[in-house]
Amino acid sequence: MSPKISKLAVVDPKAQIGEDVEIGPFCVIGAKAKIGRGTKLYNNVTILGDVAIGEDNLISPGTVLGGHPQDLSYKGTETKVIIGDRNVLRECVTVNRASEKEEGITRVGSDCYFMGNVHVAHDCNVADNVIIGHGSMLGGHVHVDHHANLSGSVAVTPFVSIGSYTFVGGASRAQQDIAPYMLADGTPARPRCINVVALKRNNFQPVAIETINEAYRLIYRAKVGLENARELMNSKGSLTPEVEHFLQRIEYSRTGRHGRCRQQQRKAA
Repeated sequence: MSPKISKLAVVDPKAQIGEDVEIGPFCVIGAKAKIGRGTKLYNNVTILGDVAIGEDNLISPGTVLGGHPQDLSYKGTETKVIIGDRNVLRECVTVNRASEKEEGITRVGSDCYFMGNVHVAHDCNVADNVIIGHGSMLGGHVHVDHHANLSGSVAVTPFVSIGSYTFVGGASRAQQDIAPYMLADGTPARPRCINVVALKRNNFQPVAIETINEAYRLIYRAKVGLENARELMNSKGSLTPEVEHFLQRIEYSRTGRHGRCRQQQRKAA
């Protein structure tokens, strides 16, 4: 079916609009926009610059996609936003396009749910199945891995990485990387325990959950150090792929300044 576009919308004739797309009143769609099949823009949605949106997304009023990066060094280079499929972007979400400092793309994966007033800054990379609560903000160059869940009013410092299957509690300030599988909370956010709920919901086996919990205990409670923890887990036959991934992410984070593995990217900033 052809797109359904309100007479009160402003859509540049050069924009690429897929089949079954719905564009409501008072939307403004720029010339370089690409909107995939079945995506719905309710009303008052603004798309600026080079923005590619996949299929079957629901985009709520007040959302602005592709605005200039809020970076004083930005010189107007043609950069992009790429958004996957089946995402829900609620009221007043903003996703800025990238700066020139990395690959020039701000990415959002598929099957994400961004609640109202979420801000995704320039050069962020948000993977699949990520939930971000109302009023949370991702600073520039932040990476959020798949199945992460940020509660409301979470502030994430630029260049921080949030691991897969994590949960960050409401009103937390994430200023260092958060390892996979963790439940983190506080200002600054610190790992408090493993995120058992997410692991069970995503079909992690009980033995996998137990080994992740043991690795967490060794690192954050007993504080035996990474190499000792790896040796102890290996001696027990518990150095599973999940545990190895957990330890590797912690090790990688410690290579960067201030506990942020991607901090070296700031040198190019």
